[in-house]
Amino acid sequence: MPQKILVTGGGGYIGSHCVVELIEAGYHPVVIDNFSNAVRGEGDVPESLRRIEKFLNTQIEFHELDLLDKPGLEKIFKKHSFYAVMHFAGLKAVGESVEQPLRYYRVNLTGTINLLDVMQSHGVRNLVFSSSATVYGDPQKLPIDEQHPVGGCTNPYGKTKYFIEEMIRDQCTAEKDWNAVLLRYFNPIGAHISGQIGEDPQGIPNNLLPYVAQVAIGRRKHLNVFGNDYSTPDGTGVRDYIHVVDLAKGHIAAVSKLKDNSGCKVYNLGTGTGYSVLQMVNAMEKASGRKIAYQIAPRRSGDVASCYADPSLAEKELGWKAEYGLERMCEDLWRWQSQNPTGFSKGTQP
Repeated sequence: MPQKILVTGGGGYIGSHCVVELIEAGYHPVVIDNFSNAVRGEGDVPESLRRIEKFLNTQIEFHELDLLDKPGLEKIFKKHSFYAVMHFAGLKAVGESVEQPLRYYRVNLTGTINLLDVMQSHGVRNLVFSSSATVYGDPQKLPIDEQHPVGGCTNPYGKTKYFIEEMIRDQCTAEKDWNAVLLRYFNPIGAHISGQIGEDPQGIPNNLLPYVAQVAIGRRKHLNVFGNDYSTPDGTGVRDYIHVVDLAKGHIAAVSKLKDNSGCKVYNLGTGTGYSVLQMVNAMEKASGRKIAYQIAPRRSGDVASCYADPSLAEKELGWKAEYGLERMCEDLWRWQSQNPTGFSKGTQP
């Protein structure tokens, strides 16, 4: 029997790409999602999962559930015997977290406490957590390795990721049979090569690449480049972009790592290469064959000049390394965007 993995937030961008990799690696994912960042498809199943079922010719068990609903969560753990949990569910917009801190703390922290509680009472001891490079705050040195200080977060979203990491760490210390892998993502972009699933931001995209793609497809007039006076090669901010399929494969490597019973481990998932905003715009112009209009705007508060990973520990201990370069990330993003101009929804969006 294939091992069952509970995937929280499995209808979203990263979660859905991990569901694909889990199935292809021979696992049996069971997905829960509350549709806060997933589009509802037929049969009240996320459209992303509906499409995966088609192109992989499989069936995916899905339950609509919010982690704040602890009795609902208990029910799922009673029904299944899970080998591990992959925890993606949470609110994730930096700017919104500054405006609505209590909502972010309630959803991300309480949801995770419920999950850990129910795991504990049902004897599920293996966890892979979707963390973020935001836990590092302003980089004190580059590239950023896992020893870089954490907790100096510049926004409530980042703080929730940091607090959850600490909760999991403490749980692994208290309960010696727990194993967890905390994965700190840098900037995931791109899409599955089928062009069937990808990032579909609801409303105005918070991330650079979906915004650039929407400008290229004609949904938005121009891109605002926030600041061109940073101490970087072209003055615009530099980030470590990683293909979402590489990221998803990192999660499969993390699930394999759990069987070593090594307690709580932390890994960066990035490429180790930083690209500037203008380099990304040029790469998307090349992939799409379209001109991308942009304007220089003032810096945003809280933005850092450069941020990129040292991903060597993941290569050494997980046997994982990002394979796809910038050109492939942009080609795959453009395939998704051009085949789905309005994302998962039919019709036109503003």
